[in-house]
Amino acid sequence: MEVSAKTIIKKFRGGVHPKDQKLSAHKKIENAELPAKVIIPFYQHIGTLARPIIEVGEVVKKGQKIGEATGFVSANIHSSISGKVLSISRNLYPALGRSSLAAVIESDGQDEWIEGITPYNPDLMTEQQILDIILEAGIVGMGGAGFPTHVKLSIPEGKKIDTVLLNGVECEPYVAADHALMLEETEKILDGLKIIMRITKAKNAFIGIEKNKSDAIEIFKSQIGENANIKVVPLKVKYPQGWENMLIKAILHKEVPSNMLPLDFGIVISNVSTAHAISNALRSGQPLIERVVSINGIEIVKPKNLRARIGTLFADLIRQCGGFKDEAGKVIAGGPMMGSSMSDVNVPVAKATNNILVLTKKQVKDLLPKACIRCARCINACPVGLMPRMIALLTQKGIIKEAEKYFPLECKECGCCSYVCPSKIPLVQLIQFAKTDITARQRAQK
Repeated sequence: MEVSAKTIIKKFRGGVHPKDQKLSAHKKIENAELPAKVIIPFYQHIGTLARPIIEVGEVVKKGQKIGEATGFVSANIHSSISGKVLSISRNLYPALGRSSLAAVIESDGQDEWIEGITPYNPDLMTEQQILDIILEAGIVGMGGAGFPTHVKLSIPEGKKIDTVLLNGVECEPYVAADHALMLEETEKILDGLKIIMRITKAKNAFIGIEKNKSDAIEIFKSQIGENANIKVVPLKVKYPQGWENMLIKAILHKEVPSNMLPLDFGIVISNVSTAHAISNALRSGQPLIERVVSINGIEIVKPKNLRARIGTLFADLIRQCGGFKDEAGKVIAGGPMMGSSMSDVNVPVAKATNNILVLTKKQVKDLLPKACIRCARCINACPVGLMPRMIALLTQKGIIKEAEKYFPLECKECGCCSYVCPSKIPLVQLIQFAKTDITARQRAQK
């Protein structure tokens, strides 16, 4: 497949232009404090639960594998601190959107690495050996999906990858973790990209960054230099530009049908934080035990970008940002468009937690739903071309079989419809309910 770099910027149907409100943008990444306690779920990825391989009362080291991948689509879990395992129990973790077994580990204050952490030289390794390191390090997609990276990069026989797209868009309001990482860890991100190209044998790579992140665009261009196989692509500032299908449309002018994958078009897509984690796992030998999290919202005293250990409680990171100015109206894991509301701030940072958003009581009150005024803005905003209000209305009436005729399973839950709705109807949540019911019935029929 030939890819032209000409006329790169292209509009896609629908989408919205929310205000950035990235309050931690351009702030240096700070190391979060060593947590006194972490809660590390064994389910931080798409696929099957990791199997605990530690016991209550056991003393563990930082970087020690505490959960083992079960099956191909799964991911290893590692301790992010050294200390004692206090408990292993199942709880609901809203930041993950699911219940999971989790290990509660109390820090011993030593923060001591497990023995045997050594760097690798990917230039002297085979593609399979590199994939084995990525698997062992427990790396998953860190842009939100949490898909195990070793699976994504294991190209099936008969498939050929020509192009890697590196996603540095970060188009959702408030979220600024990837932007901060792109400015400070450019070399590692590019190294991770080249490793991905090596594994997949891709000839071309494009780094998609929205035009409003001009500093990141310039620093990547200066680092890449005259490399003809890797190009930086400034993209239109529009949500959901970071959705992989929109990224493919904007950069490669390709339309991926809902029943196909980017892989079928010779394309692999990775997030910049994931590429950074790949480089770190190989160059330092360290598993994925920390990530950059942006803490944002006008209710936060000092919004920051913090490099936090996996399992750190939201409450600890919020405290390190000065806490709340008044009384928080809502705390969200992620951004306002696709994030999950928290019932408690004592929930852990997971591998895919890129942002903690705190809304004021007034902001929450402004989101209270009213009657539909039939304006059709949700239809105009939907990048997939659905009729969100019709699906939601039929779902509310309990006739989901009728709602199924409007293709709710095609919804990517980007939140554009809810954002533009003047009546603040929770369209995405209603569509999610319909999707859950439909998929449950389909499984039952099988």
